[in-house]
Amino acid sequence: MTLLLNPSKETAFTCEQIKPMTTVLIIDDDHFVRDSICDLLNLEGFQTLTADNGTTGSYLATEHHPDIILCDIQIPDLDGYDLLKQLRQNHLTQSIPFIFLSARVAKTDQRLGMNLGADDYLTKPCSAADLLEAINSRLSKRHAIQSQTQQELENLRSSITLALPHELRTPLTGIVTSVELLRLLADAPTKEDLLEIADTIQSSSQKLYRLIQNYLLYAKLEVTRCDVTLQAAFQQGAVSHPSPLVASVAEQVARQYDRAADLVLQLDFEQPQYVVRCAGSDLEKILLELIDNAFKFSSQGSPVRVKGCVEAGFYVVEVRDMGRGMTEEHIALLGAYMQFNRRIYEQHGVGLGFAIAKRLVELWQGRLVLQSQPNCATVVRVSLPQVPCAQVEPNELIDYADFQLQ
Repeated sequence: MTLLLNPSKETAFTCEQIKPMTTVLIIDDDHFVRDSICDLLNLEGFQTLTADNGTTGSYLATEHHPDIILCDIQIPDLDGYDLLKQLRQNHLTQSIPFIFLSARVAKTDQRLGMNLGADDYLTKPCSAADLLEAINSRLSKRHAIQSQTQQELENLRSSITLALPHELRTPLTGIVTSVELLRLLADAPTKEDLLEIADTIQSSSQKLYRLIQNYLLYAKLEVTRCDVTLQAAFQQGAVSHPSPLVASVAEQVARQYDRAADLVLQLDFEQPQYVVRCAGSDLEKILLELIDNAFKFSSQGSPVRVKGCVEAGFYVVEVRDMGRGMTEEHIALLGAYMQFNRRIYEQHGVGLGFAIAKRLVELWQGRLVLQSQPNCATVVRVSLPQVPCAQVEPNELIDYADFQLQ
């Protein structure tokens, strides 16, 4: 292996973008290679850890969480491929950039390494410039991802700070006002007064409960989205005969808005050859939030169409309303806490329902597409993958053939 311990200006690679004291774990059973790389990286301002076998390398990676790992393939105890598999399955180490540094030059070896999740593959001999460039490139990419994630978290915190007090205050005001009214009527309340106050308290309490549940669910989904292990545990479940569930949810929402006559259902109730890969509770939540938005943001007397059918290996649900719609700019900015024209329209839910539905669809490997025109129509189209019945465990499957939503 060719390593330039004192690279010239022409071959040296500057590491100004790399944070001070970046730790590199070097795993190689050749002590000369390890020492050469250590000398080079120490001169460039890195901190190094070394291991001469896969078992020690795995321990050091788990205990010290290095910023990047350089690893040979042919090492004792646990070869490079098996080590990478192990590290990618551990939530403590799965995001650490991993570079193979091997004498194996066959494309099949390189492809195997990349398919297992390696971030780069360098072949020996390797120059100091190439090695430093590879390290800096992977660290810069990781830093960019971390910065983006941090910015998203900051936006999330800011949005919650701004939106949550208002959204909590609205139902709480209804409850507090009702209690005050009860006190005023304490001496001679009528049955009608009591029932009206009770209805207000119940409605406000339900809104408050749903809002809190949605905030908690969205936070859980965001954590799941960033954790491969949680995603694997999350993606358990399947639905057979989903159309009755779609119909029941749509009818329930229409009744809540006193708009049963506005609901138009176009559903295929025939027995499907495949089942939908989505947990029943998640499918119900997706439907509830999207259909609720359709009624919430459209006027009494205008139709809300809910269509369900099978298309090219996907179960597709389409929700269409004739409400006020959104511009392309609004759609591009649509997120968990975005609201548009708040001063003109009274909005509740801070867009959280749509964000939850979208995240659930994505976690189930589906697609959600929103199309809208101002003062015209809004169409939300959800496509969830179907799988053969034989690929679903019996304990995962829910059959909605005779389902009636209470």
